[in-house]
Order: sequence, then C-alpha cells, then structure tokens
Amino acid sequence: MRGLVLACALSVAACSPQAQDQIAREAARSAITPVVTERFPGLPVEPAIDCIIDNASAAQIRALAADAVLGPTESTVEIVSDIVARPETLACLAERGLPALLGGLT
Repeated sequence: MRGLVLACALSVAACSPQAQDQIAREAARSAITPVVTERFPGLPVEPAIDCIIDNASAAQIRALAADAVLGPTESTVEIVSDIVARPETLACLAERGLPALLGGLT
C-alpha cells in the first residue's frame, strides 16, 4: 500500500499545477461523498459536493485528497463540516442544492 501511495505521489508531481489541482479535487470528491451522504441525508449529493469543493481552500483540498487514499476519517468530517458552515457554501447550497432537492419532489 505504501508503494502505491508513493507511486501516486510521484505521478502527480510530474503533472502541471492545473492537472495536480484537478487530480486533487477529484480525489477530494471521493473522500467527501460518503461524508455528505452520511452526515447530510436528503441533501442532493452532487450539488453539495460541488459547493464544498468550490469553497474549500487549497490546503483543505489537499487534506481531503489525502483522506481519499484510506477513506474518510474524523478529520475528513471536520473539514467538510467547517466548509459547509461557511456563508459562501451555505449560499451555494441554497442556490444549487435547493433547486435540485425541489426538482426531485415534483
């Protein structure tokens, strides 16, 4: 497992900064998904994840991406909860998540 993590790290290091960011965001998504589905039931998952990713700092994205290797931890939950509590994230959820939720009710 340690070798796999090292190989992934080396391959990411060879990418451009934009590619590294995209890889980290995709990895972070996989760590965020189980947290959103477990901690925020009923919330439309994809819009919520988009809002969380869009409002996370670079350091938070990196931490969440690292959590994707072994699965979500209590740290993952804390980071996601911190991001969700931000006014910008709440506004995003109201804008993107609420219409998705209401669309599912009709």
